[in-house]
Amino acid sequence: MGSTASWWASRTRQFRTHLRARVAPAERAALEAWTSAGQRAVFDSMHVADRRHGLDVIASLRNDGAKDPDVLIAGLLHDAGKGDTGVGPRVAYTLGQRYGTWVWDVAAFLPGWRAALARLRTHAETSAVLAAAAGCSPRTVALIRNQDAPNDPEFGEMLRLADEAN
Repeated sequence: MGSTASWWASRTRQFRTHLRARVAPAERAALEAWTSAGQRAVFDSMHVADRRHGLDVIASLRNDGAKDPDVLIAGLLHDAGKGDTGVGPRVAYTLGQRYGTWVWDVAAFLPGWRAALARLRTHAETSAVLAAAAGCSPRTVALIRNQDAPNDPEFGEMLRLADEAN
């Protein structure tokens, strides 16, 4: 679980990054070289913070030596199923992961948060379905679907760690 201070520091950084998230036109244009039109459509449908996060995850993967298109596309699209849940439910979801699902039960009383929390809880499966519909390979779909409990011996844990780091 890590130290409480480092966990809070990491989550505070992620919160600030979420609020300031931007994707430069050149970053979006660079996707043309290695993604399909369907994959770009999924990327474009994502909340800007999730698009920024996906780009940061693939940068980490590349820094760790990943070149396989399946893992890079999984890194790019792994949070596509989160939708526009809002920052509040995302904070509550993260707190629930750390401190227990009772946090979700309390937060669910706020208007609109029950549905947002449900989307966050099921986002890996939803993201995998979106990736499959966009024509991603079965391996990419499996990497996305199993992002929280990786079972790909080569890239699953690498993807999870890049996700955590960003």
